[in-house]
Amino acid sequence: MQSPELPNIEADHFRRPDLAQLLPAERATHPPRILLLYGSVRERSYSRLVIEEAARLLQAMGAEPRIFDPRGLPQPDGAPEDHPKVQELRDLAEWSEGMVWCSPERHGAMTGIMKSQIDWIPLSNGSVRPTQGKTLAVMEVSGGSQSFNAVNQLRVLGRWMRMLTIPNQSSVAKAFAEFAEDGRMKPSPYYERVVDVMEELVKFTLLTRDCASYLVDRYSERRESAEALSKRVNLRSI
Repeated sequence: MQSPELPNIEADHFRRPDLAQLLPAERATHPPRILLLYGSVRERSYSRLVIEEAARLLQAMGAEPRIFDPRGLPQPDGAPEDHPKVQELRDLAEWSEGMVWCSPERHGAMTGIMKSQIDWIPLSNGSVRPTQGKTLAVMEVSGGSQSFNAVNQLRVLGRWMRMLTIPNQSSVAKAFAEFAEDGRMKPSPYYERVVDVMEELVKFTLLTRDCASYLVDRYSERRESAEALSKRVNLRSI
């Protein structure tokens, strides 16, 4: 039945936000599952070194981090979806409850390696977006002065993937000067920002993972049949 005050709303699909569903009585007790992606395959990759530092911090904060190695990942559409590296990435994406993306800034943008990994993660699986409701932290490294081009682009992608991108972020300038020979990050305000970002990511993941599906539940999509929704969000034919 339609409401006279809201004649354009289909009442059967309209929902008043419910605090109880945002505060579920039963909560997961396993460590937050975090997938970390980096955007360079250089032997001394500073985005990888930042990710490795982030993984250590996540472990110390009680999370379970897993790092994906992009070496051997084919270009999007350059291999079948059952390619071993593609399947490894997709399995990790499905396993995760949150992600960390760290890219070098190259020509004022994220690297192709970073974008290829994100492009291989399905935008849709039938009528379901596999990344929706997962948390996301974005970081970048640069060889010169501090910049935010890459993290800004990563935020756009996170929104497009319907991820809950946390407010904090990290941009490490002159990354070559921020790491010791053994690959460990030196004490600095940049290091402290990485700590801040990982701490915030774990908090947001703990807060949202049990109600993630409710957070991204939408009136417009409840109105559509599963078949119609699948056709709208599935981009394989493009």
